Amino acid sequence: MALLSPTEITKQLSTLDGWSYADQAIRKQYTFAGFPAAVAFVQSLVMDCENDDHHPEVTINYRRVTLTWSTHSQGGVTAKDIDGARMADRHFREQGKN
Repeated sequence: MALLSPTEITKQLSTLDGWSYADQAIRKQYTFAGFPAAVAFVQSLVMDCENDDHHPEVTINYRRVTLTWSTHSQGGVTAKDIDGARMADRHFREQGKN
């Protein structure tokens, strides 16, 4: 899978809400009502990540979840990372946490 150029990453992120690009990765922080909801969100991502064989770095700080996507084998952001961001946002919307 080919790396996306910074211009292409910026273009793709403009179609997503709240994602940023830095240090060869894209990231977003989600906020939930509490720790159980934050953990439930991460759990909701597991099967899609496994099916895609592509996994984000996940940080849970009480009610905040930060996802960081990067294709480490390629050394930066690929279309798989953008797809992962879209998938995570879809799960977030499905949980009614907008």
